[in-house]
Amino acid sequence: MTYESFVVNHSSLQRYAWLSVAAALATIILKGMAYWLTGSIGLLSDAVESVVNLLGAGMAVVALTIAARPPDEEHFYGHSKAEYFSSGAEGTLILIAALSICIAAIGRLINPQPLERAGVGLAVSAIASLINFGVARILLRAGKQHNSIALEADARHLMTDVWTSIGVIGSVLAVSLTGWQPLDPLVALAVAANIVWSGIQLVRRSVSGLMDSALPPKEREVVLAVLERYRNRGIQYHALRTRQAAARRFVSLHVLVPGSWTVRRGHQMMEQLEADIRNALPGTSVFTHMEPLEDPLSLQDAELNR
Repeated sequence: MTYESFVVNHSSLQRYAWLSVAAALATIILKGMAYWLTGSIGLLSDAVESVVNLLGAGMAVVALTIAARPPDEEHFYGHSKAEYFSSGAEGTLILIAALSICIAAIGRLINPQPLERAGVGLAVSAIASLINFGVARILLRAGKQHNSIALEADARHLMTDVWTSIGVIGSVLAVSLTGWQPLDPLVALAVAANIVWSGIQLVRRSVSGLMDSALPPKEREVVLAVLERYRNRGIQYHALRTRQAAARRFVSLHVLVPGSWTVRRGHQMMEQLEADIRNALPGTSVFTHMEPLEDPLSLQDAELNR
């Protein structure tokens, strides 16, 4: 994948983020209506999370816009890491939402209130959940296909919202059937705990990306498989290092070739090796350094192996 195609790809991903914005607006209206109809604190917690969804989707739009910018004099490796700020901020917003849900739920535990018009409220909330489920599936598929952490974070947050809604709908229905009012705020607290876990996972993954973590094990295995084919031809390597910046991958290594080779022959082999890695892992920038196999100085930097 050339950087030009990377930019075009990220520009096209913005439409998915806008889809998430539209879904968040629709579900805020529907879930807010469900809370207004029933007075359920569980449905209120569900509506609060949809507000977080809207903020997160807006951040994803901004992050994908920045990530699509080409490299410049101050950012030689591009702007793709902007996606990590989006997912990290969304994770933080999720934690704030969980805190507000806990406060509201504890207040309702202290002062229980009966639910009203539960049937209509549940129907409205169910429609909102179906919207979230459909959009989440679309975003998750696009995020994995294009290796976009911003879209994937948005999708996983929406799926968390779906499961939250299912739990809330179940609790409201149970309260309507049994009349046990504390069940509603208790489920809201359980929802908050689930949201906290989702937020922590997003923040951890974002921090990991900003810290230049290595490629995932499966992707490193792909790189090693390519290099093993060259090792079988007598080509050695060391100082292999990898990192990931959202949708972009970076691989660098030192390649040891017979000292009797001409520069032209070595260069042609290195070009082919780099192309093989890029073909195996699209969106990868490969940096190689050629060294003579027989020279002891070539092994002095072997400790750079990872």
